[in-house]
Amino acid sequence: MSVWKRNAVVVAIVLFVGAAVYLNWSYNNQAEQTGEEPGRVLGEASLVNAQEEGQDGGASAQPNASASPAPSGTAQMESDQTGYFASARLNRQQARDNALALLQQAAADASADQALIDEANASIQAMATYTMSEAQAENLITAKGYGECVCFLNENSASVVVATTQTGLTESDTARIVEIVMETTGLEANQIKIIEADP
Repeated sequence: MSVWKRNAVVVAIVLFVGAAVYLNWSYNNQAEQTGEEPGRVLGEASLVNAQEEGQDGGASAQPNASASPAPSGTAQMESDQTGYFASARLNRQQARDNALALLQQAAADASADQALIDEANASIQAMATYTMSEAQAENLITAKGYGECVCFLNENSASVVVATTQTGLTESDTARIVEIVMETTGLEANQIKIIEADP
């Protein structure tokens, strides 16, 4: 009976992750085919008036020099990439939350045998470790001057999606990112894939 429950939990987790990947793919594919702009992202704001107001309440004649507008193509590319990265993080978190709920339910089941409980707890611990390592790698990559990035870890590999730069990623950029991921995850270089996100 316990083998059946364990297999059911594993199958349910795989189904949830597969459903999340499929929904993400179909949503992005549908938006590309219809040409519609993705919805606004929470926290996304744009500068409307780059002039500072004077003491008398009137607009100052000097524009804010540091707020030079970006070309519309660049702004659109940054907006699309930010939307992709926010969506990828949200999908990753939702899939993990669903899997975590199933694992916690299996671990809390009073009729489960100790082996199933231990396996569920080990999986929960592994998910927590992956989450911490992903966040650490993402923060370090961003701190090195690369724009947005999102990292996906599992037991044997890591995939890092990095925002496209104007010049593209060079070999030294890729090596620097691989080194960061190796330090934070303990994986070997041949287990790490760097992907440049296209808008």
